[in-house]
Amino acid sequence: MLTRREALTLTGSALGAALLAPALPFSALTQAALAQGPVVDGLMQPGPLGDVWLGPDNARCTIIEYASMTCSHCAAFHKTTWPALKERWIDAGKVRFTLREFPLDPLATAAFMLARSDNGARYYPITDMLFDQQQNWAFVPKPLDALEQMMRQAGFSKEKFEATLKDQTLYDAVNAVKEKAMTTFKVNATPTFFINGQKYQGEMTIDGMEKVIKPIVGA
Repeated sequence: MLTRREALTLTGSALGAALLAPALPFSALTQAALAQGPVVDGLMQPGPLGDVWLGPDNARCTIIEYASMTCSHCAAFHKTTWPALKERWIDAGKVRFTLREFPLDPLATAAFMLARSDNGARYYPITDMLFDQQQNWAFVPKPLDALEQMMRQAGFSKEKFEATLKDQTLYDAVNAVKEKAMTTFKVNATPTFFINGQKYQGEMTIDGMEKVIKPIVGA
């Protein structure tokens, strides 16, 4: 739980108020990712902050992941599946990938805001670090203090940390990505993947992903 002092450090910001609100419920996730519904139109249109893409523009396979920084299933995916996906397919130039914000609670919103600071220049180094260290900041008695300490590794001063979390434009933009995903693309759990527009929900293994990727790229 956040202490009153922690909440007061963000007094006057939308996030400060949100951090005192209860977390949003989310659906239980299955270990096996199953395709749900037809290809979704409009996915390639970025949100107000733009997308941070990895992989070549002309890749035959495009993966969009909606995740929450405080979701344990998302952290597990980024620990067990992401390294192989990146090495075998993204770095090899066969897959194009982007991570989009779908925060399940105010703390996840804060984490995404920090990752998006400096116009997202260090988006993946920061999100990778926070997923890898999730247990050390997201599930501790004083998560905001722990998150601030974590961000010092990324060069954030206390002043920059607090200023980022008070940025109303950034706060609204992160939540706009989630709102569009919910209302337009019917995302209701994390992680959710769109592979060439086809929706897959749940924590995918590398084997499960490759069963989808290989026919697309002709491997």
